Amino acid sequence: MDDDLSVATWSRSSYSGANGGDCVEVARGTGIPVVPVRDSKNPLGPVLWVSPEAWVLFVEFAAGCEA
Repeated sequence: MDDDLSVATWSRSSYSGANGGDCVEVARGTGIPVVPVRDSKNPLGPVLWVSPEAWVLFVEFAAGCEA
């Protein structure tokens, strides 16, 4: 797997606010069969690679936890 994310487009939730908050960023359009996720406060830090199925479950869980 080519894990070069230097050209990746990272996005974060619109709920994160202007300063980034406690959010994760997701790389989109990478052409790889996994979802790269990183801490928005540490963009040069490690990247967590999750399956698309795991990402969908995470997003559904997080959406159900909104206060």
